[in-house]
Amino acid sequence: MTPLTSAELNYLIFRHLNESGYTHSAFAFEYEAGISESAIDGNAVPPGALVTFIQKGIEYLGKETKPNNDILDANGNFQFRHPIELIPKDENELQKIINDKKESIQKDNSKGKEKVDAENGEGSDHGLAAERENEPYGETNEIEKKTANGKEKEIPFDYISDANHNEDEINGRLEENEADSGPLPMDICASTASSSSAIPNIDVTVLRGHTSEVFTCAWNPAGSLLASGAGDSTARIWTMDKPSVPNMQNGPLSVVLRHFMETPNSESKDVTTLDWNAEGTLLATGSNDGRVKMWSERGDLITSLNEHNGPVFSLKWNKKGDFLLSGSRDKTVIVWDVKTAERKQHFKFHSATVLDVDWRSNFSFATCSSDSMIYVCKVGTDRPLKTFAGHQGEVNAIKWDPTGTLLASCSDDFTAKEIYTVRWSPTGTGTDNPNRQLVLASASFDSTIKLWDVEAGRILDTLYGHRDAVYSVAFSPNGEYLASGSLDKCVHVWSVKEARIVKSYRGEDGIFEVCWNNKGDKIAACFANNVVCVFDFHM
Repeated sequence: MTPLTSAELNYLIFRHLNESGYTHSAFAFEYEAGISESAIDGNAVPPGALVTFIQKGIEYLGKETKPNNDILDANGNFQFRHPIELIPKDENELQKIINDKKESIQKDNSKGKEKVDAENGEGSDHGLAAERENEPYGETNEIEKKTANGKEKEIPFDYISDANHNEDEINGRLEENEADSGPLPMDICASTASSSSAIPNIDVTVLRGHTSEVFTCAWNPAGSLLASGAGDSTARIWTMDKPSVPNMQNGPLSVVLRHFMETPNSESKDVTTLDWNAEGTLLATGSNDGRVKMWSERGDLITSLNEHNGPVFSLKWNKKGDFLLSGSRDKTVIVWDVKTAERKQHFKFHSATVLDVDWRSNFSFATCSSDSMIYVCKVGTDRPLKTFAGHQGEVNAIKWDPTGTLLASCSDDFTAKEIYTVRWSPTGTGTDNPNRQLVLASASFDSTIKLWDVEAGRILDTLYGHRDAVYSVAFSPNGEYLASGSLDKCVHVWSVKEARIVKSYRGEDGIFEVCWNNKGDKIAACFANNVVCVFDFHM
């Protein structure tokens, strides 16, 4: 086995710190470890490589403990692969390596025995048996509910490990698969996604123009405009009022929103977040330079809000559209008065980076941070209305349900399986789909998606199909479908009711975000190879 060098390990750690938002730590580590002097090509290292490397290593170690003596090499050693080769491989591929090795050695042994038998004038029958052990994961889950005055409930994921949920909390789908000794769910989804569910090229439009990774995208809620933000210091507004056309050279028209005017000595300032107001007349964008900007739907700059002292990671409009909420690495949250383009209130409760914010109503909202705290605040009130301290690790995302009664939060506490994001279905009380069940979806770095019945505190389904970290999930407007995007380069569209892939597309690089338009007939996905793909969705 070729060992992983200290320089390679240091670079993976440096990249992880940068991607996780620990800029100061990354800067100090870069200086002390001499990263700038390394000959490693950063473009060849995919996002999330360190986490992926560790997860694949754990899976591989599990396989290492299972080989029998008949799959050892001539020297009695099991043949390992180079560490970097493990990154793109999932558990099934690792198992295949072992099975192939076993079959190869068994064939060699068979040929050798046949030769000996022939020399001795003997004959014998030979049969190859290659059984594959499929050990179901034991799974445990704890969802904690807290009430205050009988009104609000918080549903923190205190320590969800997607490989360790209690078996009795999972519905019968997995048990049925195990009962008839069929293939693993991963095998089923992978084969399904590669055949009849593949999205044809005629239904795909590739939007080109960004010159760096595209981190975020959002549809205008009132029309056919799509906004995207990238690492090239720009956002773009694309006009998507025509059917998709494959392999367009010029592509749909777009307006370039320059968030940061570059100079020869300047560093690129990523556009990290964006959000449309409810009427679709204003677009807010946030950047690593700490600036929040508001633009018209035509792409005209309305104002620049410059009071944050660090990168802005989250922006949300309230439903009325008179307040804009921003969360930053400077540990603060600001409520902006849109009419006056001035700061309405500055909240300084967190002790670390603010990772997400979400409005509960037109005046109250929740914030979460890498300090593991969640605060519920109200405009005009100096102290938090509520404080939740149940998490033991950084809280990556928070989301109120459609009624503003339930607050979902996700973290990576107590487990190596980081839950990256959560989304509520647009169903149940207070939605346009009141007769459908309210569902919570969570996406994890272990490549799975889980659908939750929060009121009952149980898992409805675990969706297997991706082969790498899942960064984004989004429900269709009617709540019947769920789109997901992963670092495995795939966009999957799932039937929520049937828990299966109905549409799938494989791009050329990892996916950071997926989103539906308001009609539910188009899905957008932003990729690490500088493009945005738009899919026409029809069943």
